[in-house]
Amino acid sequence: MNHIDLLHGLVKIYSPSTQERAVSDYLVAQMRALGFRAFVDDVGNAVGILGDGARDVVLLGHIDTFHGFIEPRIADGKLYGRGSVDAKGCLATFVSACARVGARDGVRFVVIGAVEEECATSKGARFAITQYRPDFCIIGEPSGWDRITLGYKGRVLVDYEIAQAMTHTASATRPPAEEAIAFWNRLTAFAAEYNRDKPRVFDQLDPSLRAINTNDDGFTDRVAMRIGVRVPMGLTIAQVENDIAQFADGARVEFSSEEEPFRAEKNNALVRAFLSAIRGAGGSPAFTVKTGTADMNIAGPAWQCPIVAYGPGDSALDHTPNEHLDLAEYARAIDVLARVLAVL
Repeated sequence: MNHIDLLHGLVKIYSPSTQERAVSDYLVAQMRALGFRAFVDDVGNAVGILGDGARDVVLLGHIDTFHGFIEPRIADGKLYGRGSVDAKGCLATFVSACARVGARDGVRFVVIGAVEEECATSKGARFAITQYRPDFCIIGEPSGWDRITLGYKGRVLVDYEIAQAMTHTASATRPPAEEAIAFWNRLTAFAAEYNRDKPRVFDQLDPSLRAINTNDDGFTDRVAMRIGVRVPMGLTIAQVENDIAQFADGARVEFSSEEEPFRAEKNNALVRAFLSAIRGAGGSPAFTVKTGTADMNIAGPAWQCPIVAYGPGDSALDHTPNEHLDLAEYARAIDVLARVLAVL
């Protein structure tokens, strides 16, 4: 099977978070055909191991996708379909590059197609960090074939809820919906003040209103609101939660999906291998950081090894109805990664 068929096969199997088993089975079968020792692990990750030795290079991608099926098709040198960019293209790059390099004495290439990256659980990555202690780690996320991602903002979800006895609309009592809006306004004003001298988005505290719902049963008025907060380097999740809690004003506020911000070092053998490989493939390498969150936020602090995120594709297409991957870029990313693995 060639690299395009591998990717096309992955994209054809719809695999939103928690529904990954069919695509994990497919990837395991393809990796076995390419010479990997491959299996589905205890949480559903597709794992392929090539080579043997004391040193591990873990290539951690994710096999789940954002919800919403897009009929796969190839047109004008591009593969359209859910997950083509985020992040089955990266995962297929990992498998194809390892297969090209082949088994090497003294080193194991461990490819992991992790489950539930697109939801708050990150179940696959959390299990993987208990199973491996790599010397190098590459996270599968799109950055473009000639870009290396070094960091991601952190994240915390805020669930706000308030309930009170119904009052007449002519009453002076402020209803729960207005209380919720006041909480949101206090939070955004706090973030704006923090961001006042920080022009880069990566350095900013970034709240987003995910959902707000009001209801009543004729006696009690209720409102529930979910807010996502992207947390920059320089702040901890605990600091942000403490600041947000002061705005609750009697409402119930709960926090979940806490991921600390993370930024990797760039003076190490892994980064140097990527810089050389991109130049060798005719590119001008550059570093980038992302305003979202990825499995690097979990693996980086746990493994404390040289780590980068890499993969083909334009991340601006993540989760969009027009998600597609340029197949020529995909091929160049395989070439770059094979060069990296050959020297590692």
